[in-house]
Amino acid sequence: MEHPHGLPQNGIIQLAEKYIMKTYARLPLVLARGEGARVWDEKGREYLDFVAGLAVNSLGHCHPRVVAAIREQAGLLMHCSNLYYSGPQVSLAQFLIERTSFDNVFFCNSGAEAVEAGLKLARKYAYKKRGPGCFEIVTAQGSFHGRTYGAVTATGQPKYHEGFEPMVPGFKYIPFNDTAALREAVTGKTAAVLLEPVQGEGGIYPASPEFLKAARDVTAKTGTVLIFDEIQCGLGRTGRFLAQEHYGVTADVTCLAKALGGGFPIGALLSTGTIATGFSPGDHASTFGGNPLAAAAGFAALQALVEEKLIENAGAAGKYLRERLAALGEETGLIREVRGLGLMIGAVTSVPAKKVVTECQVRGLIVNAVKDDTLRFVPPLNIVREDVDQATGILKEALLAAACAAGDDSVKKNG
Repeated sequence: MEHPHGLPQNGIIQLAEKYIMKTYARLPLVLARGEGARVWDEKGREYLDFVAGLAVNSLGHCHPRVVAAIREQAGLLMHCSNLYYSGPQVSLAQFLIERTSFDNVFFCNSGAEAVEAGLKLARKYAYKKRGPGCFEIVTAQGSFHGRTYGAVTATGQPKYHEGFEPMVPGFKYIPFNDTAALREAVTGKTAAVLLEPVQGEGGIYPASPEFLKAARDVTAKTGTVLIFDEIQCGLGRTGRFLAQEHYGVTADVTCLAKALGGGFPIGALLSTGTIATGFSPGDHASTFGGNPLAAAAGFAALQALVEEKLIENAGAAGKYLRERLAALGEETGLIREVRGLGLMIGAVTSVPAKKVVTECQVRGLIVNAVKDDTLRFVPPLNIVREDVDQATGILKEALLAAACAAGDDSVKKNG
Protein backbone atom coordinates (compact mmCIF):
# COMPACT_ATOMS: atom_id res chain seq x y z
CA MET A 1 0.00 0.00 0.00
CA GLU A 2 1.36 3.39 -1.00
CA HIS A 3 1.41 6.41 1.29
CA PRO A 4 -0.44 9.48 -0.10
CA HIS A 5 2.93 11.22 -0.58
CA GLY A 6 4.45 8.31 -2.48
CA LEU A 7 6.23 6.81 0.52
CA PRO A 8 6.06 3.11 1.39
CA GLN A 9 3.42 2.76 4.11
CA ASN A 10 5.64 0.76 6.46
CA GLY A 11 8.96 2.52 5.77
CA ILE A 12 8.38 6.07 6.97
CA ILE A 13 10.37 5.70 10.20
CA GLN A 14 13.29 4.07 8.41
CA LEU A 15 13.38 6.77 5.74
CA ALA A 16 13.09 9.52 8.34
CA GLU A 17 16.05 8.07 10.23
CA LYS A 18 18.02 8.05 7.00
CA TYR A 19 17.23 11.53 5.69
CA ILE A 20 16.24 13.79 8.60
CA MET A 21 18.73 15.27 11.08
CA LYS A 22 18.72 13.64 14.50
CA THR A 23 17.45 16.63 16.47
CA TYR A 24 14.42 14.89 18.00
CA ALA A 25 14.10 11.85 20.26
CA ARG A 26 11.03 10.64 18.40
CA LEU A 27 8.67 7.94 19.61
CA PRO A 28 8.13 5.06 17.16
CA LEU A 29 4.74 6.36 16.03
CA VAL A 30 3.69 7.60 12.58
CA LEU A 31 0.62 9.82 12.77
CA ALA A 32 -1.44 10.00 9.61
CA ARG A 33 -4.70 11.73 10.46
CA GLY A 34 -6.34 13.77 13.20
CA GLU A 35 -9.82 14.93 14.10
CA GLY A 36 -10.78 16.71 17.30
CA ALA A 37 -8.97 15.24 20.30
CA ARG A 38 -8.00 12.06 18.45
CA VAL A 39 -5.35 10.98 15.99
CA TRP A 40 -4.79 7.82 13.97
CA ASP A 41 -1.51 6.20 13.02
CA GLU A 42 -0.63 4.86 9.58
CA LYS A 43 -2.15 1.49 10.52
CA GLY A 44 -5.47 3.05 11.47
CA ARG A 45 -5.11 2.75 15.25
CA GLU A 46 -6.82 5.49 17.27
CA TYR A 47 -5.22 7.53 20.07
CA LEU A 48 -6.60 10.13 22.47
CA ASP A 49 -4.23 13.08 22.11
CA PHE A 50 -3.40 14.92 25.34
CA VAL A 51 -0.26 16.53 23.86
CA ALA A 52 -2.09 18.41 21.08
CA GLY A 53 1.05 19.17 19.14
CA LEU A 54 2.68 20.56 22.30
CA ALA A 55 -0.26 22.88 23.04
CA VAL A 56 -0.57 23.96 19.40
CA ASN A 57 -3.83 22.21 18.51
CA SER A 58 -6.00 23.97 21.08
CA LEU A 59 -9.05 23.52 18.87
CA GLY A 60 -8.25 19.88 18.30
CA HIS A 61 -7.04 18.52 15.00
CA CYS A 62 -8.39 19.88 11.70
CA HIS A 63 -11.00 22.20 13.18
CA PRO A 64 -13.53 22.81 10.36
CA ARG A 65 -13.34 26.62 10.61
CA VAL A 66 -9.56 26.65 10.35
CA VAL A 67 -9.54 24.12 7.52
CA ALA A 68 -12.12 26.15 5.58
CA ALA A 69 -10.21 29.40 6.12
CA ILE A 70 -6.95 27.88 4.88
CA ARG A 71 -8.61 26.35 1.83
CA GLU A 72 -10.31 29.60 0.87
CA GLN A 73 -7.25 31.79 1.42
CA ALA A 74 -4.96 29.36 -0.41
CA GLY A 75 -7.05 29.95 -3.51
CA LEU A 76 -6.84 33.73 -3.17
CA LEU A 77 -3.39 34.77 -1.96
CA MET A 78 -0.97 32.65 0.06
CA HIS A 79 1.89 35.09 0.41
CA CYS A 80 2.74 38.68 -0.25
CA SER A 81 5.63 40.66 1.14
CA ASN A 82 5.21 42.94 4.12
CA LEU A 83 6.09 45.71 1.70
CA TYR A 84 2.33 45.74 1.17
CA TYR A 85 -0.86 45.46 3.25
CA SER A 86 -3.17 42.43 3.35
CA GLY A 87 -6.65 42.06 4.80
CA PRO A 88 -6.20 38.82 6.80
CA GLN A 89 -3.21 40.26 8.68
CA VAL A 90 -5.14 43.37 9.66
CA SER A 91 -8.17 41.31 10.74
CA LEU A 92 -6.01 39.15 13.01
CA ALA A 93 -4.19 42.17 14.43
CA GLN A 94 -7.47 43.93 15.21
CA PHE A 95 -8.84 40.84 16.94
CA LEU A 96 -5.75 40.48 19.17
CA ILE A 97 -5.59 44.14 20.11
CA GLU A 98 -9.30 44.52 20.81
CA ARG A 99 -9.27 41.38 22.97
CA THR A 100 -6.31 42.55 25.09
CA SER A 101 -4.91 45.74 26.61
CA PHE A 102 -2.12 46.08 24.04
CA ASP A 103 -1.89 48.56 21.18
CA ASN A 104 0.30 47.07 18.46
CA VAL A 105 1.35 43.69 17.12
CA PHE A 106 4.33 42.31 15.19
CA PHE A 107 3.77 39.03 13.34
CA CYS A 108 6.36 36.29 12.87
CA ASN A 109 6.40 32.52 12.37
CA SER A 110 7.08 30.90 15.74
CA GLY A 111 7.44 31.35 19.47
CA ALA A 112 11.21 31.66 19.33
CA GLU A 113 10.86 34.43 16.75
CA ALA A 114 8.33 36.21 18.96
CA VAL A 115 10.81 36.08 21.86
CA GLU A 116 13.62 37.34 19.63
CA ALA A 117 11.43 40.24 18.54
CA GLY A 118 10.60 41.02 22.16
CA LEU A 119 14.25 41.02 23.21
CA LYS A 120 15.25 43.26 20.33
CA LEU A 121 12.34 45.62 20.95
CA ALA A 122 13.20 45.94 24.65
CA ARG A 123 16.87 46.61 23.98
CA LYS A 124 16.13 49.12 21.22
CA TYR A 125 13.57 50.91 23.39
CA ALA A 126 16.03 51.03 26.30
CA TYR A 127 18.79 52.28 23.98
CA LYS A 128 16.60 55.12 22.76
CA LYS A 129 15.25 56.09 26.18
CA ARG A 130 18.09 55.30 28.58
CA GLY A 131 21.26 55.03 26.54
CA PRO A 132 23.64 52.29 25.32
CA GLY A 133 24.49 51.02 28.82
CA CYS A 134 20.99 49.63 29.40
CA PHE A 135 20.91 46.21 27.76
CA GLU A 136 20.66 43.45 30.39
CA ILE A 137 17.82 40.91 30.31
CA VAL A 138 16.62 39.17 33.48
CA THR A 139 14.96 35.76 33.10
CA ALA A 140 14.11 32.87 35.43
CA GLN A 141 15.82 29.59 36.11
CA GLY A 142 13.81 26.69 34.73
CA SER A 143 12.39 28.82 31.94
CA PHE A 144 12.18 27.90 28.27
CA HIS A 145 11.95 30.56 25.58
CA GLY A 146 13.01 28.88 22.33
CA ARG A 147 15.96 27.59 20.32
CA THR A 148 17.33 30.61 18.44
CA TYR A 149 20.41 32.18 20.02
CA GLY A 150 18.66 35.00 21.86
CA ALA A 151 15.77 32.80 22.96
CA VAL A 152 17.95 29.91 24.07
CA THR A 153 20.23 32.28 25.97
CA ALA A 154 17.14 33.62 27.73
CA THR A 155 16.23 30.05 28.62
CA GLY A 156 17.29 29.44 32.21
CA GLN A 157 18.33 25.80 31.79
CA PRO A 158 22.07 25.10 31.31
CA LYS A 159 21.40 21.87 29.38
CA TYR A 160 20.15 23.92 26.44
CA HIS A 161 23.35 26.02 26.42
CA GLU A 162 25.88 23.22 26.54
CA GLY A 163 28.02 23.07 23.43
CA PHE A 164 26.60 26.30 21.99
CA GLU A 165 28.68 28.74 24.02
CA PRO A 166 29.41 31.58 24.03
CA MET A 167 25.81 32.61 24.52
CA VAL A 168 24.45 36.09 23.82
CA PRO A 169 25.90 38.45 26.46
CA GLY A 170 23.86 40.47 28.93
CA PHE A 171 21.54 37.89 30.50
CA LYS A 172 20.89 37.23 34.21
CA TYR A 173 18.98 34.31 35.73
CA ILE A 174 17.06 34.35 39.00
CA PRO A 175 15.18 31.58 40.84
CA PHE A 176 11.57 31.41 39.68
CA ASN A 177 9.12 32.87 42.21
CA ASP A 178 11.95 34.46 44.23
CA THR A 179 10.71 38.02 44.71
CA ALA A 180 13.78 39.22 46.60
CA ALA A 181 16.15 37.93 43.90
CA LEU A 182 14.03 39.63 41.24
CA ARG A 183 14.15 43.00 42.94
CA GLU A 184 17.90 42.71 43.44
CA ALA A 185 18.57 41.70 39.82
CA VAL A 186 16.84 44.69 38.21
CA THR A 187 19.23 47.63 38.01
CA GLY A 188 19.80 50.71 35.90
CA LYS A 189 21.34 48.42 33.27
CA THR A 190 18.23 46.23 32.93
CA ALA A 191 16.41 46.60 29.62
CA ALA A 192 13.81 43.88 30.24
CA VAL A 193 12.50 41.20 32.56
CA LEU A 194 11.24 38.16 30.63
CA LEU A 195 9.02 35.64 32.46
CA GLU A 196 6.53 32.85 31.78
CA PRO A 197 3.35 33.22 33.89
CA VAL A 198 3.35 29.42 33.85
CA GLN A 199 6.63 27.67 33.14
CA GLY A 200 5.95 24.94 30.58
CA GLU A 201 9.03 22.98 29.54
CA GLY A 202 10.48 23.59 32.99
CA GLY A 203 7.84 21.31 34.53
CA ILE A 204 4.49 23.20 34.65
CA TYR A 205 5.09 25.71 37.44
CA PRO A 206 2.63 28.60 37.79
CA ALA A 207 4.12 31.87 38.95
CA SER A 208 3.06 33.06 42.39
CA PRO A 209 0.88 36.20 42.43
CA GLU A 210 3.49 37.94 44.58
CA PHE A 211 6.23 37.22 42.04
CA LEU A 212 4.43 38.65 39.02
CA LYS A 213 3.17 41.64 40.97
CA ALA A 214 6.71 42.34 42.14
CA ALA A 215 7.89 42.07 38.53
CA ARG A 216 5.33 44.66 37.48
CA ASP A 217 6.22 46.92 40.40
CA VAL A 218 10.00 46.89 39.98
CA THR A 219 9.91 47.29 36.20
CA ALA A 220 7.44 50.16 36.39
CA LYS A 221 9.65 51.97 38.90
CA THR A 222 12.83 51.53 36.88
CA GLY A 223 11.40 52.04 33.39
CA THR A 224 12.27 48.45 32.50
CA VAL A 225 10.23 46.56 29.89
CA LEU A 226 8.22 43.65 31.34
CA ILE A 227 7.81 40.81 28.84
CA PHE A 228 5.57 37.81 29.42
CA ASP A 229 6.18 34.69 27.36
CA GLU A 230 2.68 33.27 26.86
CA ILE A 231 3.61 31.08 23.91
CA GLN A 232 2.38 27.95 25.69
CA CYS A 233 0.16 29.31 28.45
CA GLY A 234 -1.66 31.98 26.43
CA LEU A 235 -4.74 31.99 24.19
CA GLY A 236 -7.17 30.24 26.49
CA ARG A 237 -4.92 27.44 27.70
CA THR A 238 -5.25 28.41 31.40
CA GLY A 239 -8.95 29.33 31.31
CA ARG A 240 -8.31 33.00 30.48
CA PHE A 241 -7.46 34.54 27.11
CA LEU A 242 -4.02 35.38 28.52
CA ALA A 243 -2.59 33.71 31.61
CA GLN A 244 -1.53 37.07 33.05
CA GLU A 245 -5.23 37.85 33.55
CA HIS A 246 -5.25 35.41 36.48
CA TYR A 247 -2.79 37.66 38.29
CA GLY A 248 -4.24 41.08 37.58
CA VAL A 249 -0.87 42.01 36.06
CA THR A 250 -0.38 43.32 32.55
CA ALA A 251 2.99 43.12 30.82
CA ASP A 252 4.36 45.77 28.47
CA VAL A 253 5.02 43.10 25.85
CA THR A 254 3.62 39.58 25.39
CA CYS A 255 4.88 36.77 23.15
CA LEU A 256 2.36 34.44 21.48
CA ALA A 257 2.57 31.48 19.08
CA LYS A 258 1.62 27.77 19.33
CA ALA A 259 -2.21 27.89 19.46
CA LEU A 260 -2.41 31.15 17.51
CA GLY A 261 -2.77 29.48 14.10
CA GLY A 262 -4.99 26.57 15.08
CA GLY A 263 -2.22 24.23 13.92
CA PHE A 264 -0.70 26.51 11.28
CA PRO A 265 2.66 28.17 12.09
CA ILE A 266 2.41 31.79 13.21
CA GLY A 267 3.75 33.88 16.09
CA ALA A 268 3.02 37.36 17.38
CA LEU A 269 4.44 40.00 19.67
CA LEU A 270 1.93 42.26 21.42
CA SER A 271 3.12 45.58 22.78
CA THR A 272 1.87 48.75 24.36
CA GLY A 273 2.05 51.75 22.06
CA THR A 274 4.77 53.34 24.16
CA ILE A 275 7.16 50.37 23.98
CA ALA A 276 6.34 49.78 20.31
CA THR A 277 8.00 53.11 19.50
CA GLY A 278 11.29 51.33 20.13
CA PHE A 279 11.04 49.95 16.60
CA SER A 280 11.30 52.09 13.49
CA PRO A 281 10.93 50.84 9.89
CA GLY A 282 13.88 48.60 9.10
CA ASP A 283 14.71 47.76 12.74
CA HIS A 284 13.10 44.33 12.57
CA ALA A 285 11.24 42.23 10.01
CA SER A 286 10.00 38.77 9.03
CA THR A 287 9.61 37.71 5.40
CA PHE A 288 6.75 35.31 6.11
CA GLY A 289 5.44 37.00 9.26
CA GLY A 290 1.68 37.41 9.17
CA ASN A 291 1.36 36.25 5.58
CA PRO A 292 -2.24 35.99 4.33
CA LEU A 293 -2.51 32.21 4.74
CA ALA A 294 -1.18 32.13 8.30
CA ALA A 295 -3.22 35.17 9.30
CA ALA A 296 -6.42 33.72 7.88
CA ALA A 297 -5.83 30.53 9.86
CA GLY A 298 -5.13 32.55 13.00
CA PHE A 299 -8.22 34.70 12.64
CA ALA A 300 -10.43 31.64 12.18
CA ALA A 301 -8.78 29.90 15.15
CA LEU A 302 -9.32 32.85 17.50
CA GLN A 303 -12.92 33.28 16.38
CA ALA A 304 -13.59 29.63 17.17
CA LEU A 305 -11.76 29.90 20.50
CA VAL A 306 -14.03 32.71 21.67
CA GLU A 307 -17.33 31.92 19.95
CA GLU A 308 -17.29 28.24 20.92
CA LYS A 309 -16.49 29.20 24.54
CA LEU A 310 -13.38 27.05 24.63
CA ILE A 311 -11.65 29.35 27.11
CA GLU A 312 -14.41 28.71 29.63
CA ASN A 313 -14.27 25.00 28.86
CA ALA A 314 -10.51 24.98 29.46
CA GLY A 315 -11.12 26.27 32.97
CA ALA A 316 -13.85 23.73 33.76
CA ALA A 317 -12.21 20.74 32.04
CA GLY A 318 -8.87 21.61 33.59
CA LYS A 319 -10.37 21.64 37.08
CA TYR A 320 -11.97 18.25 36.45
CA LEU A 321 -8.74 16.78 35.06
CA ARG A 322 -6.72 18.01 38.04
CA GLU A 323 -9.30 16.50 40.42
CA ARG A 324 -9.16 13.15 38.60
CA LEU A 325 -5.35 13.13 38.64
CA ALA A 326 -5.28 13.95 42.34
CA ALA A 327 -7.77 11.15 43.01
CA LEU A 328 -5.64 8.78 40.97
CA GLY A 329 -2.65 9.76 43.10
CA GLU A 330 -4.61 9.02 46.27
CA GLU A 331 -5.72 5.67 44.88
CA THR A 332 -2.40 4.41 43.55
CA GLY A 333 0.22 6.40 45.41
CA LEU A 334 1.96 6.88 42.04
CA ILE A 335 1.18 10.60 41.54
CA ARG A 336 2.81 12.79 44.18
CA GLU A 337 1.72 16.24 43.02
CA VAL A 338 -0.60 17.88 40.51
CA ARG A 339 -0.04 21.50 39.50
CA GLY A 340 -1.05 23.92 36.78
CA LEU A 341 -3.78 26.23 35.54
CA GLY A 342 -6.66 25.35 33.24
CA LEU A 343 -5.59 22.70 30.75
CA MET A 344 -1.87 23.18 31.32
CA ILE A 345 -1.16 20.55 33.94
CA GLY A 346 1.85 18.72 35.32
CA ALA A 347 1.63 15.50 37.31
CA VAL A 348 4.66 14.43 39.34
CA THR A 349 5.01 10.64 39.32
CA SER A 350 6.84 8.27 41.63
CA VAL A 351 7.74 6.09 38.65
CA PRO A 352 9.79 7.12 35.58
CA ALA A 353 7.62 9.49 33.54
CA LYS A 354 9.03 8.35 30.19
CA LYS A 355 8.03 4.77 31.00
CA VAL A 356 4.51 5.99 31.74
CA VAL A 357 4.45 7.80 28.37
CA THR A 358 5.33 4.53 26.62
CA GLU A 359 2.72 2.53 28.55
CA CYS A 360 0.07 5.17 27.77
CA GLN A 361 0.87 5.07 24.06
CA VAL A 362 0.52 1.29 24.00
CA ARG A 363 -2.97 1.74 25.47
CA GLY A 364 -4.06 4.53 23.12
CA LEU A 365 -3.24 7.74 25.01
CA ILE A 366 -0.64 10.30 23.93
CA VAL A 367 1.02 12.28 26.74
CA ASN A 368 4.57 13.50 27.21
CA ALA A 369 7.17 13.98 29.91
CA VAL A 370 8.78 17.37 30.61
CA LYS A 371 11.01 16.04 33.40
CA ASP A 372 12.12 12.59 34.54
CA ASP A 373 9.27 12.55 37.04
CA THR A 374 6.71 14.89 35.48
CA LEU A 375 4.00 14.26 32.90
CA ARG A 376 2.55 17.17 30.94
CA PHE A 377 -1.12 17.33 29.95
CA VAL A 378 -2.01 19.99 27.34
CA PRO A 379 -5.03 18.51 25.53
CA PRO A 380 -7.29 20.41 23.13
CA LEU A 381 -9.42 23.00 24.89
CA ASN A 382 -12.63 21.41 23.60
CA ILE A 383 -12.24 18.10 25.42
CA VAL A 384 -15.22 16.80 27.40
CA ARG A 385 -15.50 14.85 30.66
CA GLU A 386 -15.66 11.55 28.81
CA ASP A 387 -12.25 12.30 27.29
CA VAL A 388 -10.82 13.03 30.75
CA ASP A 389 -12.32 9.82 32.14
CA GLN A 390 -10.88 7.79 29.27
CA ALA A 391 -7.46 9.42 29.64
CA THR A 392 -7.21 8.92 33.40
CA GLY A 393 -8.44 5.33 33.06
CA ILE A 394 -5.62 4.60 30.64
CA LEU A 395 -3.18 6.53 32.79
CA LYS A 396 -4.01 4.37 35.81
CA GLU A 397 -3.17 1.23 33.87
CA ALA A 398 0.02 2.82 32.55
CA LEU A 399 1.16 3.94 36.01
CA LEU A 400 0.60 0.47 37.46
CA ALA A 401 2.43 -1.14 34.54
CA ALA A 402 5.35 1.27 34.93
CA ALA A 403 5.48 0.59 38.66
CA CYS A 404 5.53 -3.16 38.11
CA ALA A 405 8.29 -2.80 35.54
CA ALA A 406 10.25 -0.76 38.08
CA GLY A 407 9.91 -3.57 40.63
CA ASP A 408 7.38 -2.06 43.04
CA ASP A 409 6.29 -5.23 44.87
CA SER A 410 3.37 -3.56 46.63
CA VAL A 411 1.86 -2.62 43.30
CA LYS A 412 2.39 -6.13 41.96
CA LYS A 413 0.55 -7.61 44.96
CA ASN A 414 -2.34 -5.16 44.68
CA GLY A 415 -2.82 -5.46 40.98
